[in-house]
Amino acid sequence: MSTPTPIVPEHFKQLVGERIHDDALRGNIRRATRTSLEKRLAVISDYDDWEELRSLGYDIKRHVIDHLPYYLKKFEHAAAAAGAVVHFATDAAEAREIVHGLAVQRGGPVIVKSKSMTTEEIGLTHALEDAGIRTVETDLGEYIVQLAKEPPSHITAPALHKSRGEIGRLFADTLGIEYTDDPEELTAIARRLLREDFLAADVGISGVNFAIAESGTLCIVENEGNVRLSTGLPKTHIAVMGMEKLLPDMESLGLFLNLLGRSATGQRLTCYTSLITGPRRPHERDGPDEVHIVILDNGRSRMMRDPHLREALFCIRCGACMNVCPVYQSIGGHGYGSVYSGPIGSIITPVFYGEKRSRALPFASSLCGACAEICPVKIDIHHHLLWWRKSMVGSGDAPRSERLMMRIFLAVSRRPALFDLAGRIARLFTPLFRDGDGGISVPVWRGSRSFPAPPKKSFKQLWRHHEQRS
Repeated sequence: MSTPTPIVPEHFKQLVGERIHDDALRGNIRRATRTSLEKRLAVISDYDDWEELRSLGYDIKRHVIDHLPYYLKKFEHAAAAAGAVVHFATDAAEAREIVHGLAVQRGGPVIVKSKSMTTEEIGLTHALEDAGIRTVETDLGEYIVQLAKEPPSHITAPALHKSRGEIGRLFADTLGIEYTDDPEELTAIARRLLREDFLAADVGISGVNFAIAESGTLCIVENEGNVRLSTGLPKTHIAVMGMEKLLPDMESLGLFLNLLGRSATGQRLTCYTSLITGPRRPHERDGPDEVHIVILDNGRSRMMRDPHLREALFCIRCGACMNVCPVYQSIGGHGYGSVYSGPIGSIITPVFYGEKRSRALPFASSLCGACAEICPVKIDIHHHLLWWRKSMVGSGDAPRSERLMMRIFLAVSRRPALFDLAGRIARLFTPLFRDGDGGISVPVWRGSRSFPAPPKKSFKQLWRHHEQRS
């Protein structure tokens, strides 16, 4: 049996090649994303001013990022006043070190963890397990991909790429149970096993959807109840958040909860919205004794300073851009080789994992603009991808053959007579590259796509004919 290709950005071409013809994978993805889009369309109709709400969300995020040092300091003071301990991590390694130190000092036989893309970004679960600390993902989708030893394939739906039959076989193989593909039975099995871990854990780890600067409050949204159990039952709660997750106040939070729920899962509001302000008070029966908040930079300061990348910090991780992206629909999240897949992932992955490792990702887009049109905070995603392309080609990282072809194209396109001659030659040799469906199979893309046959006459020829008839 061949060894699977590691799901990392530098293996983009191999990963795409392994998935581009997988009809079952595309079927799973399209069914799931179509459902989300249909639900979204129904619930945004609640607002006649949906576009104005998107613009307001953009303005608030821009304001926060423009004044991020101020809001970070304000949040730190408010969180500390509420009894939380705030840690700052420059990069992924420092964040892992902080969490590992806390886990060793306060942990028992198991750590429970709720869904968090930021902890996926820094490879936290794998690092803790490598250090001998059993760490259990408690979100059902994350639990599934953890059993499968895979990264998540979607920001909001980690196991979106798997059918219920595949999940049933996975549970049977890894948990030693009788096969079933009934979703309710599979959920009940996971719930029963996870409940034992919730009760045994002394440390719970979570991500953060939003952090309120004025009060030091963490906001975490979910649909399963596992966040409440991960953060409320253990004695110590460790929250890991990107520094861009800040909002100024509770009034802002109301807007973003509306934007996130509708854009991510087509809900008016997620089933559970947890607001956590420090550890439990002396008179409270529930909640952790300690709350630690790890605020992660990991390249975000660079993005904040760069006008070409700054807008990507506005992202609220709803995943809507993936649901409409034709490339994502064809290759799935694992095809990108990154924790953050899809259009927004192709912008931020080069920052988090390095440009050389991720140079192919900005080119994994048709630049159709559907991602920017659906983004709840109006990030101009396709233009940021275009800028990354220009930056990477200009840096000399592009293959020599690609740079040569672009120079030839530039030289030809600047000379009308030469451009016209090239078109005539291309039409002359077109029959040699026809495929069985009447299209054109270009050698570089043979097997993955075909192009429509060019017209028998060029636009210039047709225009001359039109002028003569006039």
